[in-house]
Amino acid sequence: MDSHRVGTDGTGRASGMSANETTLATAGIGETGSAADAVALRSNIFEMTSVAEQAVLRPRETGRWPHSLRAALAARIATLNGAGDLAVRYAAEAGDFAGLANPAHDGAAEGFGPVLAFMDKVAVETRNVVAPDISALQDVGVADADIVRLSELNAFLAYQIRVVAGLRLMMDGKP
Repeated sequence: MDSHRVGTDGTGRASGMSANETTLATAGIGETGSAADAVALRSNIFEMTSVAEQAVLRPRETGRWPHSLRAALAARIATLNGAGDLAVRYAAEAGDFAGLANPAHDGAAEGFGPVLAFMDKVAVETRNVVAPDISALQDVGVADADIVRLSELNAFLAYQIRVVAGLRLMMDGKP
């Protein structure tokens, strides 16, 4: 599927932050130490995490959601889940959409009210998401493929936030 192809910076390399720069740096994992050794033993997991991050946040085929909007949504999800340092990393890429990274902003003025309401609910009340939540997006013209893209973004952030918390626990016993 094209939505999973990674965007590049013109040199063939993936553009933007890699999982090592995002996940590991946010967790405070350095080049040495027991946590770094544990990460090295599972390097394939972090390579796959990097690919997933690129595919979800910086795909070649963005659909309705450009990279900077995806970054704002990622920052918003991180904030809602108490991952402020991760939110700061993503907010730095939000550009003109930076205001949407703030969960206090409902996005109605920009035409993103239903999208933000959906993203917030998926981020913090996942088990309460029901068919009418999807219908609300469809009712305002969001295509099914773009709803899937939003859900993928939320799912990746849920994973990344938990990985960061787990790595921090390995380092100092505090998420």
